[in-house]
Amino acid sequence: MLVDSHCHLDFPDFANELDAVVARAHSAGIGRMVTISTRVAQHAKVLAIAERFPDVFCSVGTHPHHAQEEPEVTMDDLVARTKHPKVVAIGEAGLDYHYDHSPRPAQEQGFRRHIAAARETALPLVIHTREADADTAKILTEETKIGAFPAVLHCFTGGRDLAFRGIELGLYVSFTGILTFNKSDDLRAIAAALPADRILIETDAPYLAPGRYRGKRCEPAYVVETAKVLADVRGTTEAEIARQTTENFFRLFSKVPRPAAVAA
Repeated sequence: MLVDSHCHLDFPDFANELDAVVARAHSAGIGRMVTISTRVAQHAKVLAIAERFPDVFCSVGTHPHHAQEEPEVTMDDLVARTKHPKVVAIGEAGLDYHYDHSPRPAQEQGFRRHIAAARETALPLVIHTREADADTAKILTEETKIGAFPAVLHCFTGGRDLAFRGIELGLYVSFTGILTFNKSDDLRAIAAALPADRILIETDAPYLAPGRYRGKRCEPAYVVETAKVLADVRGTTEAEIARQTTENFFRLFSKVPRPAAVAA
């Protein structure tokens, strides 16, 4: 089986055919999906989807784009929402200096608040970082000195230094369909060099459709295409990538129940 560790099934792109999207994922061998929160104020919609499908789980958090919208969300608020059995992660939160939709101080405050929630719950923090490598590394280093926390650098597009700094701090690194793009040679080199036990795959659907689906709406079934490219750049088989990334997923997202076929 494969896992889509990061998608957005609550987005309007899927509203009219969500059952079919999930069914296609199952047909493609996707055994687990995590639909990711971007606004705590809209978490009920994300949670409802996770409750609707047995193999779908969710996170809770505020995307850096919306950090200024939700300054009142506290660590305790986040922690309280993780009591639900379907809430298996914190985030996504982090820094986005490409768009700067929220002021950078608000993004940093939100990022540190989510880190604290991940530390408190021992649930993985899903980190969004774009064009903010230095500040992301700085914050992660400072916060790890306070106390370790599980986390993944999702949809990784940063540089080699950030990837390996994350590994040094105990984080995982996750790749989307960007790995398959023609101009992603540097990213593929990073993916080839990372430790096998720290890599994940995802779609970030409805965005970033890989390979032959480029330009179309992405969906969880397409994580298969990213797995193929990851296998190629690492010089291994698709079956081994499926086994390794799935094992990595269940180690990090430890609250997600394993199917009997992949029991530890």
